[in-house]
Amino acid sequence: MIRIAETLANARNPTISYEIIPPKRGTSMDEVMRVVDDLVRFEPPFIDVTSHAAQAYYEELPDGSIRRRVRRKRPGTLGLCATIQARYNIAAVPHLLCAGFTREETEDALIELHYLGVNNIMALRGDEHGDPRPIASERSRNESAADLVHQIADMNAGHYLEDLLDARGTDFCVGVAGYPEKHIAAPNRAWDIAELKRKVDAGAHYIVTQMFFDNRHYFRFVDDCRAAGITVPIVPGLKVLTSATHLTSLPKSFFLDMPEELVGEVQASPQHAREIGIRWAIRQGEELLGAGIPYLHFYILQSAVAISRVVESLRKAA
Repeated sequence: MIRIAETLANARNPTISYEIIPPKRGTSMDEVMRVVDDLVRFEPPFIDVTSHAAQAYYEELPDGSIRRRVRRKRPGTLGLCATIQARYNIAAVPHLLCAGFTREETEDALIELHYLGVNNIMALRGDEHGDPRPIASERSRNESAADLVHQIADMNAGHYLEDLLDARGTDFCVGVAGYPEKHIAAPNRAWDIAELKRKVDAGAHYIVTQMFFDNRHYFRFVDDCRAAGITVPIVPGLKVLTSATHLTSLPKSFFLDMPEELVGEVQASPQHAREIGIRWAIRQGEELLGAGIPYLHFYILQSAVAISRVVESLRKAA
């Protein structure tokens, strides 16, 4: 399966990829695969599949006692990636997290992916509040995405957590996240760019940005990265606004700003939020492609209907 870095290096306008989420625990994969079916007709070079760490919760038993449980609400990332590659011959990119997983568990997951022929990885720190592990196990986990990238780079070089005779190196291509509007935990933009460069220096091959709705954030971010010596491809991540509730839910979940023009349009006509969001995404995409950025990455939740209209328009305009 082709490495994403090679895909981006040879990208032709427009090269559009997507990110989907696995089904909830106890449900079927059919609904997610129907979304993939809709996307495949646009010949995406790759599809990202998110990962979700286990979360701890407490339940009260009939006798009044309290039991602590740990469960992953959306397992199946590895299986979904293997299915996508086998069924469609499209590169699938599983997300691997630091939070919620030990380095040993990460190594096992990477070995399984290697066996399955999944050789592209998105390395992320993950949300700290989702990590249910006791303090004693934190000594064996990756504390940052840069640490995770380093572990993957070590495996590519044939270095595992324990010495193995005749150990063979893997061939993972590694992507990492970038934040055009600054990561919520970063004290300032300079610090955030420096952390991103640590990930690239550790062995990351490309960057996909967090979603943004104002292209000026992306262009400034790219300029700052290049000035810092980051030379890998930086793929803009976009999201189609489809509901008036997105005006508050997206900033709350992803710590981003909504442009005043977009907010004003949606507030003036909330019943037409989907149409407004589709037009806005098309404008964003056209401006980015027109500026010589040959690739776009769209974040998708449950449906590909809105994104299909956006991509059809962008392909016609190219």
